[in-house]
Amino acid sequence: MDFSGKVVLITGASSGFGATTAVYLAKLSAKLALVGRNEKNLLETVAICEKEKGFKPLAIVADITKEADVERIIKETLDHFKQLDVLVNNSGISKSGGIKSLTLESYDIVMNTNVRGTFYLTSLAVPHLIKTKGNIVTVSSITSSRSIPNMTVYTMSKAALDQFTRNLAVELGPDGVRANCVNPGLVETNIVSRMGYKDDQCNALFEKMVKDTPLGRLTEAIDVAALISFLASDLAKSITGATHSIDAGRYL
Repeated sequence: MDFSGKVVLITGASSGFGATTAVYLAKLSAKLALVGRNEKNLLETVAICEKEKGFKPLAIVADITKEADVERIIKETLDHFKQLDVLVNNSGISKSGGIKSLTLESYDIVMNTNVRGTFYLTSLAVPHLIKTKGNIVTVSSITSSRSIPNMTVYTMSKAALDQFTRNLAVELGPDGVRANCVNPGLVETNIVSRMGYKDDQCNALFEKMVKDTPLGRLTEAIDVAALISFLASDLAKSITGATHSIDAGRYL
């Protein structure tokens, strides 16, 4: 895969899948616009990417729940690079809880980040992706098609992203723009600890998952980054509207 001359915009790039994907694509010569809320972590990702090929990514500190920030993300990317070839929608947040316990405030936090912000950013990116015959890769989750106790709003948000992707594929296909989803299972990233799990709880959860997984291993962030990169590349020119599970067979 070669991304020479391609401009890739990645949200949630200060940690987890976003940071790993940024480094992976930097090795493939992509020009990167990296978005994150944590400036310190985002700049660390930028520095790692720059070491790979000597190209310094554009760092954009922003919150996709804020409309002005979303508009600024697109403006700064286009002002800097003059084009956009790939949008990687990776920003995401989770709040544990079900209908008996989750507050409306928590619902809004999850949906505004995972769905509303993603929808608005994508809508602003589309005219520029049409110009380059580019594509969109959205990070969803295997839970989009599973009922998970105490994960009601998170799973709802991910199901929405899957359907959003299918609609994008149908609507934008005639314009030469592809859209796909990557649906990871449980991966050892900091999103689990952000949900309130302590280190020993995380370790116990991971150990149980490995035992219950056909391949006997957890999916790693680098695996997800490789799949995102493949779908964003010209090698996947006939793939659109698809959701791609990557969970080591856990949910079979």
